[in-house]
Amino acid sequence: MKLGMLYSRIRKDEKLLLSELRERGHDVEKIDVRKHQFGLDDSTVDFEDLDLVLDRCLATSRSRYTTQFVDHYGTPVVNTPDTADVCADKVKTSLALERAGVPTPTTTVAYTVESAMDAIEDFGYPCVIKPVVGSWGRLMAKVESESAAEAILEHKATLGHYEHKVFYVQEFVDKPGRDLRVLAVDGDPIAGMVRSSDHWLTNAAKGAKTAELEITDEIESLVQQASDAVGGGLLGVDLMETKDGDYTIHEVNHTVEFKALNEAATSTDVPGTVVDWLEAKAEAANTDTDCDADTAEVST
Repeated sequence: MKLGMLYSRIRKDEKLLLSELRERGHDVEKIDVRKHQFGLDDSTVDFEDLDLVLDRCLATSRSRYTTQFVDHYGTPVVNTPDTADVCADKVKTSLALERAGVPTPTTTVAYTVESAMDAIEDFGYPCVIKPVVGSWGRLMAKVESESAAEAILEHKATLGHYEHKVFYVQEFVDKPGRDLRVLAVDGDPIAGMVRSSDHWLTNAAKGAKTAELEITDEIESLVQQASDAVGGGLLGVDLMETKDGDYTIHEVNHTVEFKALNEAATSTDVPGTVVDWLEAKAEAANTDTDCDADTAEVST
């Protein structure tokens, strides 16, 4: 397999994948998207020479646009631009999960400070305000009073980018000091971890402690449903436990980091399993290409 890896910075996650790919004898072309141009008809990268492209861009904007170009050039890319487009936008993710009947926190979107304040009052305190695009728990706020809500909304309204003026308000889920992350490929769980913290944000990037998660049949089913809802691929599905003992899915990550999962939370060979999946995707793509060529030859 000749694989292209889109990136803008090589993190521990990418190093793990590169090591596994090279140990298996695969040819990997690292594509630093900061150094290339992508035109309507061609680019500075020869994508036709690649069996498969893996998107590991750090920046959401680069991920969303570059995967669209790669797909346009006719080279298979994971995750697909459709999956990236949904997962990169919290509004689109919430709508996709809701349409698929996947349990997800109650959410309201408003476009003015006054309308957002009305939504917050309907939720009651505490509630949560999130940016529609973002990761690692950045710019998320647990709102516990009217004065805090007014200050946060007015601050967001003064920021330059239009996305900050899309007020994404969500119910506060009183989880038991932890949330759950499951890494899956096309809905099939590879491994999971529990992320625990005294802080209301339990992201590993925020310093949460990690432990291995036993993936029950219920969790596996929810992960499969969530993956299907957003278009499948290599995904990190985040779940919270509710007071009623149920689960709710609050986020699906399309350029998921897994180093914490690989190092601290599981005995599973995460990069090895991911590469197994990449090999299968490349083989399937080549089979489809061969079938198309055979069909065209017969037609001729």
